[in-house]
Amino acid sequence: MSRMVGTVSRGVRAPIIRNGDNIVDIVTSSVLEAAKEDGFEIRNRDIVAMTEAIVARAQGNYASVDNIADDVREKFPDGVVGVIFPILSRNRFAICLRGIAKGVRKVVLMLSYPSDEVGNHLISLDALDEKGVDPYRDVLSLAKYRELFGYEKHRFTGIDYVEYYESVIKEAGSEAEIIFANDPRAVLPYTKNVINCDIHTRARTKRLLRAAGAEKVVGLDEIMSESRDGSGYNADYGLLGSNKATEDQVKLFPRDCQPVVEAIQKKIFEATGKTVEVMVYGDGAFKDPIGKIWELADPVVSPAYTAGLEGTPNELKLKYLADNDFAALSGDALREAIKEKIQQKDGNLVGQMASEGTTPRRLTDLIGSLCDLTSGSGDKGTPIVYIQGYFDNYTTE
Repeated sequence: MSRMVGTVSRGVRAPIIRNGDNIVDIVTSSVLEAAKEDGFEIRNRDIVAMTEAIVARAQGNYASVDNIADDVREKFPDGVVGVIFPILSRNRFAICLRGIAKGVRKVVLMLSYPSDEVGNHLISLDALDEKGVDPYRDVLSLAKYRELFGYEKHRFTGIDYVEYYESVIKEAGSEAEIIFANDPRAVLPYTKNVINCDIHTRARTKRLLRAAGAEKVVGLDEIMSESRDGSGYNADYGLLGSNKATEDQVKLFPRDCQPVVEAIQKKIFEATGKTVEVMVYGDGAFKDPIGKIWELADPVVSPAYTAGLEGTPNELKLKYLADNDFAALSGDALREAIKEKIQQKDGNLVGQMASEGTTPRRLTDLIGSLCDLTSGSGDKGTPIVYIQGYFDNYTTE
C-alpha cells in the first residue's frame, strides 16, 4: 500500500457556456488546462463529468411558455385537464405549469400529500396524525385542506406552494381547482384528461389511470418531446428534468448526449494517450436528512456515459474481513491477507457476506452524486468534475 491517496474529486472551472458553443472542445481544453495548472496527471480510467446544464445550453435546448401552451392545446383541445403529482418547485415546475395553464381553460391540480415525490413537504406527518387524515384514502378539497392545515409554508423557500401554484394557473388565464390525493385515479371524477407530472413513478401512474377509464393520459415526459416552431425538445423525457431559464422559458434536459461523451473521450486520448471515462450528470441521488428532500428531480442521474461506467461496484467490505475472516491478524499480516482476498475476489459478489454493506447502486448514480456534491448548484463555477482513483482499491499501488 504505497499510495496513500484514494479517490480525488476536483471541480474544474470552464467558460460560461452559450448556445452554439462547442461543448466537446470546451470540456476537453478545460480539463487539459486544469491538469497543467494544478499539476495532476491524466490517467487511464480517470473520469470526466459535466453537468447536464452546460450540454443543454450549448445545444440551445430551450422551450418557451408559449411552446408548452401550444403543445398542451393540441393534445387537449377540449380545454380541461387534470395536472397531477407535480413536484413543488419554482425552478423545476412553475414555468411548466404556466405553459400548461396557458394552453387550456381549466386546470384541476391534484397535489400529493404530505409531500411531493421528491420530499418537499406541504405538511408534516405529525399534522396528518393530529387531524386523523389518512393520506392513502382521503381526498381533500382546497377548502378542507385549509380548514385542517391552514397556510403552511415550505421550510426552505418560505413559499405556500398551494397558493403559489393557484396564482400561476390563474395568472395564465385559466380556471384553477385544487385537490389533494395520492391515488392518481382520484382525479377522474373531475376530468378524464390528465397530465401526470410524476418522475420516477410515471409508468405506473399512466397504467392505473388508463385502466380506470381515463380518456387521455399524457406524461410530462411527452410534452415538448418534439420541436415546436424551432424550439428545443427532448424525445425521451419531454419536460422532465427541465429548469427555469427565464420567467417565460425553461431549459430542457439535454438530448443526444452519447456522441458528446464519446467525442470527449476520443479527444483526450488523442491529446494524452490515456483512456478516460466520460459522463453527463444532473441531480445526484441522495436525500437531505433535515429537509427530507430526495435530490433526484431529474429523470435519470446520467443521460449518457462511456462504456467503462456501465454496471455496479463489485467490492468487498474491509471492516467485515478485518472483524471476521482475519480477526486474529494485525499489522502487516492483516494488510497482506486483505490484499490477497481482494485480488482473488469473484467477478460477482452478490449474496456473499464479505460484500454485505457495500452499495449496490449503479456506478453512474454513485459517481453522479459525487459530481453533484462537488460542483454544487450555486456560484462555484465548476460545471466539470475530474475524478481520479475511483476504481482503485486497497491493492492499488
